[in-house]
Amino acid sequence: MADKSIRTRVSAIAGALLLGASAALSPVHAADQKLLNSSYDIARELFSAYNQQFSEYWQEKTGNTLEISQSHGGSSKQAQAIIQGLRADVVTYNQVTDVDILHTRGNLIPEDWRQRLPNASSPYYSTMAFLVREGNPKNIRNWDDLARDDVSSVLPNPKTSGNGRYTYLAALGYAQKAFDGDEAKIDQFLKTMLGNVAVYDTGGRGATTTFIERGIGDVLLTFESEVNNIVAQNPEAGYQVVVPKISFLAEFPVTWIDRNVERNETEALAKNYLEYLYSEEAQRLIAGFNYRVHNEKVQTEFADRFPDLELLPIEEIAGNWETAMRVHFAPGGKLDQLQRR
Repeated sequence: MADKSIRTRVSAIAGALLLGASAALSPVHAADQKLLNSSYDIARELFSAYNQQFSEYWQEKTGNTLEISQSHGGSSKQAQAIIQGLRADVVTYNQVTDVDILHTRGNLIPEDWRQRLPNASSPYYSTMAFLVREGNPKNIRNWDDLARDDVSSVLPNPKTSGNGRYTYLAALGYAQKAFDGDEAKIDQFLKTMLGNVAVYDTGGRGATTTFIERGIGDVLLTFESEVNNIVAQNPEAGYQVVVPKISFLAEFPVTWIDRNVERNETEALAKNYLEYLYSEEAQRLIAGFNYRVHNEKVQTEFADRFPDLELLPIEEIAGNWETAMRVHFAPGGKLDQLQRR
């Protein structure tokens, strides 16, 4: 059993290093059970708090101590790490396609994984928002402002980040409504908006660092949860949050990795870890990190944080995720065409 545990840990570290993921491993003392969660780039603080809460719950429920390790990075890179051998027990991602490939490319999970947990296996959700500098000097209010000549933005790369794809699709959804389906005008708007991006970072947290620490750009485009967390953590900076009235429904899918939990002998633990995300206590914690949740009682408690919006699902913008990935994000697709100079 000890050799198996060592092999599992080495595999996790190697996979994380291979793709530049950040793995938080803390083998200070032996725990009764161990779990590895592969997650998206900007979820570090959320899962640091959630892991502590769940560990206390699990010990009270079972009597077992628990060590939870995290691997963070762009969700697409994280998924690829698992396909290449990272033995994560669970994934908590920010885009459905990054979970789907664990079935289509790795045969690690069943095709119907979305039916195994409530809300299509998305325990919480968010949308896209803007973070602007103190006083909003460029008066950025909506998507159309991102196409102005005097506005530069920072955006995670849609090729490597679910965060970036969501922002692109949110802008596309806005343009489809604003230009009443006129493809030429939609393309011109997106081409200009994308041309105003000063830096394409590989993940959401990298984009935040570029905007905050390097001082690049007039506006950061990222999750509503991220911009609100930044404002709360940097009150002296005077950052302001702008949430467009029309945006994208960003789901956060989760699943256990069937092949890995069988090999790691962690199936019951992994399932409980994800199911607990739907509990009232966990939903309250998640809402505290400025994510939108499904629990109605918690929704009411946090209603003042989340303005009413028109959130467009992928079906309304692109038909489905398969079509979106093929048409917009595949090599030579619409995104590549719009970014050509």
